[in-house]
Amino acid sequence: MLTNTELEVAEVIVEGLDLDVDPQKIDNNAPLFGSGLNLDSIDALELALLLTKSFGVKITQGDEKNEETFSSLSALSRFVQENRQI
Repeated sequence: MLTNTELEVAEVIVEGLDLDVDPQKIDNNAPLFGSGLNLDSIDALELALLLTKSFGVKITQGDEKNEETFSSLSALSRFVQENRQI
């Protein structure tokens, strides 16, 4: 079961990237890239913009923490929860 923040982030991902998946059925520990949701580098750029717009978080290109932050829905949601401005 997803937390409220995980569900919010999952909905932003699914709606913003036009994915054909139920946000509530995303495995919060599955990889976002490669296997899992199978996102690519273009999706990463779009997702960073969507998260900034939706939650007011700042994602800096080249930040060494980005790989960990974008590793799973759980990690990304934790980042959003800790840094959200909206």
